[in-house]
Amino acid sequence: MSTTMTMNQVIHHAVRRDLERLESALGSALDGDVARARQLGRAYANLQLELTNHHEGEDEFVFPFLATLNAAPDLLKAMDDEHQAMAAALAETRAAMAAYASSGSAGDAEIARASVARTRAVVDRHLSHEENDLEPLLGPHLQTKQWKHTVEKKLRPTSLGATGRFLAWVQDGISDEDRTYLRSRIPPPVLAVVGRVAGRAYHREIAPAWQR
Repeated sequence: MSTTMTMNQVIHHAVRRDLERLESALGSALDGDVARARQLGRAYANLQLELTNHHEGEDEFVFPFLATLNAAPDLLKAMDDEHQAMAAALAETRAAMAAYASSGSAGDAEIARASVARTRAVVDRHLSHEENDLEPLLGPHLQTKQWKHTVEKKLRPTSLGATGRFLAWVQDGISDEDRTYLRSRIPPPVLAVVGRVAGRAYHREIAPAWQR
């Protein structure tokens, strides 16, 4: 398993954090609280967007990079299969969350909670597989020009708004260890200003879901 912190791991931690607190919130949902249901629906939609962006970037840039290094074809095939399994699980949960957001019923909250639990299991298996078997292959290349120019730059959000949303999201409940790493990669004033100003929609619409 990789013992060196990476941006990939920081993102994984944020994904696991959101799935855990979403399952917890659904488990304590009050019957008929439609406002809360819609709030959690928005929070899930944001998580799905960030995770989908992350994995589409891997599909388009990271896995082809590994293929040029003659990485084990079976491993790359497994990564692709797991991405497809996650997409299906996320879509199932999105449908369950949409039903709950519409009704606000305790019954639909429980159905959504069970779906989130299943999705957590599918997602966590993949994230752990990446961390244990794929990151060690990437590690020796992360400081090379080839990685930085052909992969890392292309994985960055494509607009200021997307960057702000990402930075606001990833820092919402971040651990001290992950914050230290993030600040080693991105100047703290940039994290603060871009995450707060360009990420104001996240702070207004998503963050309150986790403050209850």
